[in-house]
Amino acid sequence: MAGLPGATRARSASPGSPPVLDGSFLFSPLGGLMGAQAVLGLLVWSLIAATTYHLHAAYGWVMFVSLFFWILTLLFFVTYLLQLHEKFYMIPWPLVLMIYHAVATVLYITAFVTCAAAVQPTSWRQWDYNRRAAASFFACVTMITYGVSTFFSFRAWKGLGSNAATSQVTDHA
Repeated sequence: MAGLPGATRARSASPGSPPVLDGSFLFSPLGGLMGAQAVLGLLVWSLIAATTYHLHAAYGWVMFVSLFFWILTLLFFVTYLLQLHEKFYMIPWPLVLMIYHAVATVLYITAFVTCAAAVQPTSWRQWDYNRRAAASFFACVTMITYGVSTFFSFRAWKGLGSNAATSQVTDHA
């Protein structure tokens, strides 16, 4: 048992225990970025939903991407906040998060470009123009936060920041 990865680290949430709220997660880079993604994603889809987006097919795609990733981000956020990822330790969470953030980044790039290209300054409804332009801006910011999360998720997946020498020193100390 001592030779298994993660055997030296005590799990705070065993499979039979109730979920525990992890307040330190909110102040971690992953928690902060996921919180920002949830707020920014909410802004994107609510701004699009407040327009006549159903008249323009391009905004349907933006609405799908923003709403889909907003829901998934909330699910991952709650999973990490309640430390449920430790109950399902057989899932490679760093890899899952890296793939999720990479896919979200790519699809948000397409949503941002689609949204920005579909904004017409000569719109017959000025408030639709303002909301669509704001949605384009927030889609860009959301895309950037997913890109930064992809970077941090990649580092977590690869275990960058530690090596064999430092892990051996900390294991014996």
